[in-house]
Amino acid sequence: MNSPLIHLRGISSMATRHVLSELSQTCPVAGISLQFESVGGVDATRRLAAGEPFDLVVLDANALAALAQSGHVLPGSLMELAASATAVAVRCDVAVPDISTPKALRAALLAAEKIGYSSGPSGTALMALFERWSIADDVADRLVKAPAGVPVGKLLAEGSVNIGFQQLSELLGIEGIAILGAMPAGCEIVTTFSGAVGSSCQHVEAAHKALDFLASSFEAQTVKRRHGMA
Repeated sequence: MNSPLIHLRGISSMATRHVLSELSQTCPVAGISLQFESVGGVDATRRLAAGEPFDLVVLDANALAALAQSGHVLPGSLMELAASATAVAVRCDVAVPDISTPKALRAALLAAEKIGYSSGPSGTALMALFERWSIADDVADRLVKAPAGVPVGKLLAEGSVNIGFQQLSELLGIEGIAILGAMPAGCEIVTTFSGAVGSSCQHVEAAHKALDFLASSFEAQTVKRRHGMA
C-alpha cells in the first residue's frame, strides 16, 4: 500500500512567490506536495513570531536567521535558495534616465519627483545607500514606500512614482513599466533568500527533502533564472 501524501505548508515573502508557485506545481519528490502562501516579508515574520504553524519558511537570509535565533524555525535547517538583484525601473512612456554609473544614478534620483521603493530588504538597503551618498535628506519628502505585498512596479505603472527600485523578480511581467537593469557597479543591492523548516513541522525529513529540491535541483535553477534570480 502506498504511503499517504505528505502536504507541506509554507510561507514566503513576495519576491519568491512566482518561483515557489511554479516549483510547487512540479515538485518531483515522491510523496510530498508543496503549497506556499506569499505575503509581505514583515507580515510573514509577524505571523511566525505569533506562533502560526508552517512547515517551510522562505525569507531573506537575515530575517530567517533572526527567526532561527528566536526558535521559530529549526536553526540547523537553514539553506540558501536564491540570490535576487535589485533593479531600477521607470514608466514605459517617459524619458529613460542614465543609471550607468553611481554618479548618474545619484543625479537621476535628485532629479526625480517621486521615488518608489520596497518595504522589504531591498528598500532597507536602498535607504542605507542614500545615507552613504548623503542625499537622504534631499529625497526624504519624495520617497514613496510600496505597501507590504504591493510591487513597486504597480506604483510606477499608475504614475504614483517616477523611478522605482525593487528586486528584479518582482518587476518582471508588470505592464506599463520599463526595467532599466540592475543597479550600476559599485552600488549593487543583492538579497539572498533562504529556506528553513518551521519549528512546528511534523514532517521534518520531508521538509528537508523539499528544501534540497528548491535549493539545488536543475529544475529549480532553471525556474529561478527565468524569474530573474540566481
